[in-house]
Amino acid sequence: MRMRFTAQAGRGMVTLTIAAGLALGAAGCGGGQDDDKPKAPSSASKEADSGPRAQEGRSEAPAAELKGPDGLLLTVSAVERDAGGFVTVNGTLKNDGGKTVNVPAQLSGNETEIIRNGRSLGGATLVDSRGKKRYYVLRDTDGRPLTTTNFPALKSGESLPVFMQFPTPPAGTTEVSLQLPMFSPATVTVSG
Repeated sequence: MRMRFTAQAGRGMVTLTIAAGLALGAAGCGGGQDDDKPKAPSSASKEADSGPRAQEGRSEAPAAELKGPDGLLLTVSAVERDAGGFVTVNGTLKNDGGKTVNVPAQLSGNETEIIRNGRSLGGATLVDSRGKKRYYVLRDTDGRPLTTTNFPALKSGESLPVFMQFPTPPAGTTEVSLQLPMFSPATVTVSG
């Protein structure tokens, strides 16, 4: 009974992470029926919301960019530590090349348990060189990696949101190296 609960909790965590990412993405898209109507300046709205917005002339820089084979580019948007003992890496995998690309099977790593669950980012690691530790992608009780899985072929210019979850390094560790097979490594800052 306990094993079933743990498996369901693991699947629930993956579902919750994906749902949260999709909800944030949808919220940021905007696009409503009133987009074409001219907006009158309102002093009340300026006073209530006086801070700058990310979409008003400046965009947040990515936390890191990892270049891979055949024009694949992994743009990391956030590396966040949570209270549950996880570090979640969120980003976008984009085909910057000129032709359709299949995401390489090598990104899954070489562990049999992960490979049998389809293509994933299961080969990713976080390396804490100061603490001399390497953190591998977490798995649920059925051996499925807690990452984005089963990638479609990416057409030129196409991208898709991705995530990876790792055990959290010690609280004092704020910089780690994100490594993914066939991609250039990048130093990322762990927030939270």
